[in-house]
Amino acid sequence: MGRKRNLSEDGGREDEEEKPMKERRVQEKQEGRESMRPSMIKNKEKRAAVHAKLKQQKKVEKRKKVKAREAAEKKALELGEEPPPKMVPRTIENTRESDETVCLPDDEELFAGNDVDEFSAVLKNERSPKILITTSRYNSTRGPAFISDLISVIPNAHYYKRGTYDLKKIVQYANEKEFTSVIVVHTNRREPDALLVIGLPDGPTAHFKLSKLMLRKDIKNHGKPTSHKPELVLTNFTTRLGHRVGRMIQSLFPQDPEFRGRRVVTFHNQRDFIFFRHHRYIFETKESKQKESKGKKSKDEKNPQERTIARLQECGPRFTLKLISLQHGTFDTKGGEYEWVHKPEMDTSRRRFFL
Repeated sequence: MGRKRNLSEDGGREDEEEKPMKERRVQEKQEGRESMRPSMIKNKEKRAAVHAKLKQQKKVEKRKKVKAREAAEKKALELGEEPPPKMVPRTIENTRESDETVCLPDDEELFAGNDVDEFSAVLKNERSPKILITTSRYNSTRGPAFISDLISVIPNAHYYKRGTYDLKKIVQYANEKEFTSVIVVHTNRREPDALLVIGLPDGPTAHFKLSKLMLRKDIKNHGKPTSHKPELVLTNFTTRLGHRVGRMIQSLFPQDPEFRGRRVVTFHNQRDFIFFRHHRYIFETKESKQKESKGKKSKDEKNPQERTIARLQECGPRFTLKLISLQHGTFDTKGGEYEWVHKPEMDTSRRRFFL
């Protein structure tokens, strides 16, 4: 009997020791499930369920934070205090690497250089811009269509067939005819893929990669632009190089826009990609009727109030440019000096921009 009693006592002690061990294992399993990422789950249905649950939890937490922030702002306004500062989201643009060449508004050297650079004559209205547009030697079907769209965008632009002429002879001819710039549309595999912009008479020469081209006829509900001189909008050209490229683009357009035409040409630089858009803005008048109160029916109808609404209509074309090189002087592949050339080694960081 004593022996049996000892065994039962030992078994009870073992059960008491095993209980906390089991609880620990359950807790570890639960913690493992919570820390387990959806990508670690092999079963597709379970993985989707876990992902949806995590997404819902994040959504609820975000909503709680927004409500708490709004309540804090409301309370601060009631007490007459300053509301807490708004959260600024972290983006690649506002976390870019510091650059010494970023232009400052009080940079006297920059403004002094603007008065004597190659574009000052056109930008001071001493010369009117006159553009010669041509193609590469091997043209395509979409090339002339793109050029016709460019001619409708840039005032005083003229198209000349390339033929078998060398580009240096074309530059020489354009200088004699008092053109201010030459634009060469390069095509590859029946698709325009590059633009060469040559400033005259002293340069510089910019080589751009052309991508995501959409002609006017391909844009849905596009508008037909008039022959008025457009307004030009250049945004986010902040560095010395970007300032120079922006002035080069600015020299292609007249500096006295005709606002009656309601045309806007935009070159927007974002992460060294220059997005081109061409719009016209439209003013429309819409009638807004006043709602009558329930239970009251007046015989005299109230006069509807008219309000003016402005909207944009895209005229096209639409494309994206990326600067490949900027060369001193006019086009010269052998003896030309380059101000800036893009190299693959420069793309080591996503937060490094040059324009």
